[in-house]
Amino acid sequence: MTTMTIPDLESLTFKIEQEIRVKASLEVTFNALIEQLGSSFEKDDGTLMPFKLEAWPGGRWYRDLGDNNGHCWATVQAIKRPTLLEFSGPLMMSYPVANNVQYRLSEQDGETLIKFYHAGFGNIPDDFKKGMKGGWAKINDTVRQRAEKA
Repeated sequence: MTTMTIPDLESLTFKIEQEIRVKASLEVTFNALIEQLGSSFEKDDGTLMPFKLEAWPGGRWYRDLGDNNGHCWATVQAIKRPTLLEFSGPLMMSYPVANNVQYRLSEQDGETLIKFYHAGFGNIPDDFKKGMKGGWAKINDTVRQRAEKA
């Protein structure tokens, strides 16, 4: 007889929350976000990755490898320029997962405050979960730098 271990809910869920203060306007910051997640998406070493972001409801966010090859990261679930960008999809994971990523932007004390939220559910290895926090921090810091240079 085979026994099956059912994972508990806590081991199947995770969330990442970050706040990023940007010394730039809402519009400039939102445009930097769209650019960074799309055509200017960078690996940790600064190498550009071939990403496309169709910035409209139902648009795709995907890695374009050319010749109709690639990896669909998410679908744009909601967009309200310049205050909200929300995705749902597997992101960089080839596991049975569901993810929701939100960027909420607001003006605060002459700066833009980005509230970033990533919630995931599924069979995701622990080491992968740990790496995502640092990966998002790098992406979000690059958005900040890009907006502040604009």
